[in-house]
Amino acid sequence: MNSVNALTFCEAYARTMKMMKKGTHRFFYYWFPVLFYCLVIFVQSSYPSPKEIPHVPHMDKVLHFAAYALLGLLFLRGFRHSRFGSEYGFAIAASIVLTGLYGVSDELHQYFVPYREASIWDGLFDFLGGTSGVYVYQVLIERFPWIRRV
Repeated sequence: MNSVNALTFCEAYARTMKMMKKGTHRFFYYWFPVLFYCLVIFVQSSYPSPKEIPHVPHMDKVLHFAAYALLGLLFLRGFRHSRFGSEYGFAIAASIVLTGLYGVSDELHQYFVPYREASIWDGLFDFLGGTSGVYVYQVLIERFPWIRRV
């Protein structure tokens, strides 16, 4: 009787460890890129603006749009491979909202950085970029199903 309980315990422990390993792998594969990219944005926003940059009209808005499009895509990729993956509406909404909130927090952070300024327009382009990134990722996984596994 004791050996049966011990064997059952060992099997349960092995299954639990295998699930934890799979969960850790899943986190690093799908969520670590999101966290790392947020850190990259934060660090980049901590530097003062360059004094001399080439004058290209609205280039800063294009950069905000592109940067947050990638962040929105990464958020949706993470949510699609989480326990919320089957709830597409939630995954899309959460990705857009979190990307927008991170954009707002980044603008607030820039307000306190010397020689930087917070801009409502930058925040708007962060939000629009995040929304576009989510949309593009959604279209890509519908047209190319193999992308879901990446």
